Amino acid sequence: MKIKIVLLSFSFFLIAGIGFAQKKKEAKSIITAVAIKKYHNKEELERMQKGELLVLYVERIESLVKLLPYIAFATKPGVTMTTLGIPNDSDNRKSLDDQFEATDDFLKSTGEFQRRILPYSDTDNLISAILFYEETMKSLHEYSEFH
Repeated sequence: MKIKIVLLSFSFFLIAGIGFAQKKKEAKSIITAVAIKKYHNKEELERMQKGELLVLYVERIESLVKLLPYIAFATKPGVTMTTLGIPNDSDNRKSLDDQFEATDDFLKSTGEFQRRILPYSDTDNLISAILFYEETMKSLHEYSEFH
């Protein structure tokens, strides 16, 4: 009797394991949410403290780093490998995960550098850079209209 229970339990776990092994992993979005809450003009930026400008600068860098490598695929979040016709297999998912990890590592080290060094930058140069990054972001949103 104990052997039947053990065999039945083993069979149940084996069938359950096979059932879960057959589930396909859901495709991840290639572009993570890139949110710029507000675009600024030069006068608004000139009224801000340098600390506020530094935060805006770092946010814009992060947004561009998360978006630029993928503009050949899409410029807005929600596009997955499956929607682009890329097989959603384990190798491709691993490549995408590796890319996301490398991007996060880059942003972490760049952010640390920027928080340490940027306070020494000229405020006018910082404002110009923020405006340039914001214009780049705006043009990337318009980029999708070209294809």
